[in-house]
Amino acid sequence: MNKKNTQYFILLMLIFVLPITAQNYKIVDTGQITYYDDSNIITEPTINESFYGQDAQYSQNQPSYTDNFDGTISDNVTGLMWQQDMGDKISFDQAFIKADSLTLANYSDWRVPTLKELYSLIQFTGQVSGATAISMFIDTNYFNQPLGNTNIGEREIDAQTWSSTEYVGRTMNNDETVFGVNFVDGRIKGYPKYKPSTGSPNTMYFRMVRGNIDYGKNDFIDNNDNTISDLSTGLMWQKADDGKARDWEESLIYAKDSELAGYTDWRLPNAKELQSIVDYTRSPQTTNSPAIDPIFETTEINYPDGNSGHYPFFWTGTTHLDGVNPYSGAVYIAFGEGLGEMNGNLMDVHGAGCQRSDPKSGNIEDYPQYFGPQGDVRYVYNYVRLVRDIGSTTGIYESNSNKLEIPSQYELQQNYPNPFNPSTQIKVSIPLDGEYSLKVYNVLGEEVATLFNDPIGAGTYIFEFNVSNLSADRQGLTSGIYFYNFSGNNFSQTKKMMLLK
Repeated sequence: MNKKNTQYFILLMLIFVLPITAQNYKIVDTGQITYYDDSNIITEPTINESFYGQDAQYSQNQPSYTDNFDGTISDNVTGLMWQQDMGDKISFDQAFIKADSLTLANYSDWRVPTLKELYSLIQFTGQVSGATAISMFIDTNYFNQPLGNTNIGEREIDAQTWSSTEYVGRTMNNDETVFGVNFVDGRIKGYPKYKPSTGSPNTMYFRMVRGNIDYGKNDFIDNNDNTISDLSTGLMWQKADDGKARDWEESLIYAKDSELAGYTDWRLPNAKELQSIVDYTRSPQTTNSPAIDPIFETTEINYPDGNSGHYPFFWTGTTHLDGVNPYSGAVYIAFGEGLGEMNGNLMDVHGAGCQRSDPKSGNIEDYPQYFGPQGDVRYVYNYVRLVRDIGSTTGIYESNSNKLEIPSQYELQQNYPNPFNPSTQIKVSIPLDGEYSLKVYNVLGEEVATLFNDPIGAGTYIFEFNVSNLSADRQGLTSGIYFYNFSGNNFSQTKKMMLLK
């Protein structure tokens, strides 16, 4: 075996021992396509206008369902299959018995959904006014969604759907708590498992699910540049918030103007994107931390009563249509406790990881305030954790030249993003002038592309490999492993990357 064949044999062997992580957690878009300021519907803002960068300006994985006409609905984005009709309200324990015994459409592997699975169904085209439903936060063309029974004293919004996710802390009066999604009013909240008055089980609706057992499982990578990539969702996140509270418009501006890690396409996450990084195994009560993986850094703030150990609400770009002025509020995720003040007592009423909404604007001196029957804390000036798509290349190191600095040694960095489709960047550091080449090969050792093959001065450079720009005879690259080699001046190094189509 010659030297070249030996090299590729070794690289082929590495394929079977080095793990490759693929995107397995596609976040369904919120469905929001209308634009809002802090009080009105507006036309689509341009990049230089106020309220640019909100949810409606980014179209991700649009909701797509198939009615199987057998009592099940398939989500074509997530790979999950859902029960179309939930039946009657039952207790938390009864739900697991029902799931284990359920045979629907000849499937017997039904389960009670996690909160992240359940939240995948929410759509922020819904609208509510107080306790009155106007339109649902779930696609009623496919899913049967009841209202609360007002004939027995329930409110229309009393039709919550529970998940299998139990809160690791306690709410209200030290209540054991289960997270649910209210598809009537568009919120995540923790609900007591038992009725405080009698100790008997509370009952809620349950929508069983099957398929894609990896949905909701994150795969975080620290990029060592104050960004975190989630290979499961294909999103890149700001590692540490900047410690500043802003209203909604100011938060949109901050996202638009950010050049964190050299990228200029940061945005406020939509509600479902931000909820994807909640870690429901954590809470201030149980881990002395916010409900997010400790790979992230989160500013600690004081509780409204001055005690330490609290964590901020974080804005999303999603408007929450609620109230007399339905355009005035935007969704936040509470990574700290979902506080409320009841009977003069400050307590965790919704749970760390809940999703609520705040007014988009107001005088900072007037907040916090307490609102509604459970005294929800309103801050209005909330925090920001930026997001961008890993696969996007917009604005990376924008300048007249892609040369960044003079390095002290050779370095071929891992391409980013990886896996990729259709493009990825490769960064090389060159300490000496000379003739260099950067080439891409398939697993057979056949050259796929030459990204560079010329004399070049010392410096650090970023090259893009975009499969959509290849010549016609090379457009048919399939998903799989590829290798890129940088060589010159007696230096040679090869790394592996993965194309996912």
